[in-house]
Amino acid sequence: MNDLLESLIATALEAGRAAMAVYQSDFAVSHKDDRSPVTAADVAAERIILAALARLTPDLPVIAEEATAGGQKPDFGRGRFWLVDPLDGTKEFVARSGQFTVNIGLVEQGRPVLGVVHAPAVAETFAGGPQGAFRVGTDGQRQPIACRLPPPEGLTVLSSRSHGDPLRLDKYLAGRKVAALSRSGSSLKFCRVAEGAADLYPRFGPTSEWDTAAGHAILVAAGGSVETLDGQPLGYGKPSLVNPDFVAWGKR
Repeated sequence: MNDLLESLIATALEAGRAAMAVYQSDFAVSHKDDRSPVTAADVAAERIILAALARLTPDLPVIAEEATAGGQKPDFGRGRFWLVDPLDGTKEFVARSGQFTVNIGLVEQGRPVLGVVHAPAVAETFAGGPQGAFRVGTDGQRQPIACRLPPPEGLTVLSSRSHGDPLRLDKYLAGRKVAALSRSGSSLKFCRVAEGAADLYPRFGPTSEWDTAAGHAILVAAGGSVETLDGQPLGYGKPSLVNPDFVAWGKR
């Protein structure tokens, strides 16, 4: 697993470089059938990741966002499979906010067990697996990260920039002591909770499994959890690949 995680980090960095080459150009934006945006960066990054996973784990199926949008959906059963979002936060990419990520996650028996989240525009990389979670510095150094206990002054709560539901969020937070509320894009929200910079990330509205698997794996490795609103662990391998509403927690 450690060797595999190191290869995933290198792959995410390479995919990030390809995405940044597009980001720094006058790129075009098209739309898929669900009206979500897609750019040449999504396609280039996914191509790099799929080629790397084919070399690293040729027997494991890969569920990748753009390939799935194109009609490809391999039989992943309930064993081990990859979930790939080559550019999580395409709306943020198009808006040039810098808050987009490359996500690669490994699922085993419905649980995310390995993950890498790389944010190329802000030069941040996070990874996690059975040996724990860590941040990867621009110099390649590994810095362990861990969730924190909520401080006495209250929770730091994160919500989505592009897909937030303020009314439902206010209802969920009613009665909780909240010190700060911040909105941001992409899977970096999971990583902020994992590194102890925030305590709670509620998500209301649909997400796909490739949006969450990598960040979920990192958060669990850092001591956190991701649960549905009825308190059950968020699982993977659903026939629709669509997640219900969920809440990502640091230490409880």
